[in-house]
Amino acid sequence: MNKNLFDLTGKTALITGATHGLGMAIAKALGHAGAQLIVTSHSSREKLDKALEVYKNENLVAYGYMLDVNEENQVVEVLGKIEKEVGPVDILVNNAGIIKRIPLVDMEVNEWQEVLNTNLTGTFILSKHVVKSMLKRKAPGKIINMCSMMSELGRDTVGAYAAAKGGLKMLTRNMATEWAKFNIQANGIGPGYFATDQTAPIRVGGNPMNEFIVNRTPAGKWGDPDELGGTAVFLASEASSFVNGQIIYVDGGILATIGKPYEH
Repeated sequence: MNKNLFDLTGKTALITGATHGLGMAIAKALGHAGAQLIVTSHSSREKLDKALEVYKNENLVAYGYMLDVNEENQVVEVLGKIEKEVGPVDILVNNAGIIKRIPLVDMEVNEWQEVLNTNLTGTFILSKHVVKSMLKRKAPGKIINMCSMMSELGRDTVGAYAAAKGGLKMLTRNMATEWAKFNIQANGIGPGYFATDQTAPIRVGGNPMNEFIVNRTPAGKWGDPDELGGTAVFLASEASSFVNGQIIYVDGGILATIGKPYEH
């Protein structure tokens, strides 16, 4: 096998929401595989600048842009700047997302809409314009959508998030249906439970949710964010040139089992 299949040298990867957590872990993996990085944030320029320092300290080439994926005019403007200042996007990772833990009967329509807009509609808007550029240039491309175990499962208080991520799974498959003939692969990654700063409150202090997650995961542990990197590089590289419309779940085996593995 040609080891260069996984080499991303010369590629430009745009990763939304990669100022922390799993988005940052994926961006680092793509960067260490050779890609130059474009990192976006909606919430804070200060947070974006701090993230760029992290990438710089790992000798990765990274550029930062403020971007609200829900604002189509802004998406077009920022993508124009990126093409002019950095170059056209070869790899798009739609990682930006939010969750609101509210029972459906208590959720206001505007709260529901905000979750769907960020997790689903924003992905459509950004992907649409990135792919327009790829088609114009007759260039191959890679789209990676950050799905979720909630693309397959339901759970209390996350109805809007599950609806958005379930929709994202089907959007991914429709992207593949429409764009595969142009040598553009669209796939998704569905993370399980990972040890990040956001999940730290659950993992410490005897929180019963920690025990539930560890017991529910056949691997018997939380995932390390770096364990997402290989899947991301695979889907971003020539190694996945005939993989399209698939969701790869990196979950330690949760979706493979109905419950805690039987212990002899």
